[in-house]
Amino acid sequence: MELLRAGVKPRPFVKWAGGKRQILKHLLFYAPKEFNRYFEPFVGGGALFFELSPKRAVISDLNAELINAYRVIKEQVEELIESLKKHKNNEEYYYGIRSLKPAELSPVERASRFIYLNKTCFNGLYRENSKGEFNVPFGRYKRPKICDEENLRAVSEFLNSVEVEILNADYGEVCKRAEAGDFIYLDPPYIPVSKTAGFTTYTGGGFGEEDHRKLAEVFRELSEKGCFVMLSNADHPLIRELYRDFKLIEITTNRAINCKGSKRKGSSGELLIMNY
Repeated sequence: MELLRAGVKPRPFVKWAGGKRQILKHLLFYAPKEFNRYFEPFVGGGALFFELSPKRAVISDLNAELINAYRVIKEQVEELIESLKKHKNNEEYYYGIRSLKPAELSPVERASRFIYLNKTCFNGLYRENSKGEFNVPFGRYKRPKICDEENLRAVSEFLNSVEVEILNADYGEVCKRAEAGDFIYLDPPYIPVSKTAGFTTYTGGGFGEEDHRKLAEVFRELSEKGCFVMLSNADHPLIRELYRDFKLIEITTNRAINCKGSKRKGSSGELLIMNY
């Protein structure tokens, strides 16, 4: 645990649509100060998970490639680093790697492909088509940092220093495991604020209005169970309606925190929703 002892803090190892680094200070401010286990069923890049550094945690995501990468970093980080060093930043090579089928690769090769594509694809965007195939074009970056050795090792050290379960499961199944006193942070694909806005294709299935309604039911069930629950989403009339009985904190587009603002018309940005 040399890096952790030296004060090197692990951070997200991939860029992720909807990542929480920009609002991280607000999430930390409103997170409960004490809790038992930490749950993050839509973990993505894991910005809050790494910053909180809980001693006991359950993290999960429906994206199998992402979860495989977490597991490989925990168990085979040196093999992963050696594989990442072999990649090239050119268009022809990129499309050759993109065309590989993950199911035909070893776990290390899958994780290496996943991280390489994330670092070199257009805008760091992860998107799958209806067949579950990664389909983002080449990004044309001059010097992308494909292999961040120090951070990968720091993430590996951290994952091996705490009690963490890494799951590839539906959020509903994950949340059933939570108990009173646990802290659950829910960060689903945001509901689009217009017909052209929003991004819900992290996986081939998407996340629509009915999914947001079901998630609100799970939020309520967790609250009744005695869990601490925090959720982030777009500031949208449906979201305000679904969570009207809970605490709503508005984060405007310039990332400034405002108080509940339930009477403010035409507000935009994001909401933090809490049951505590």
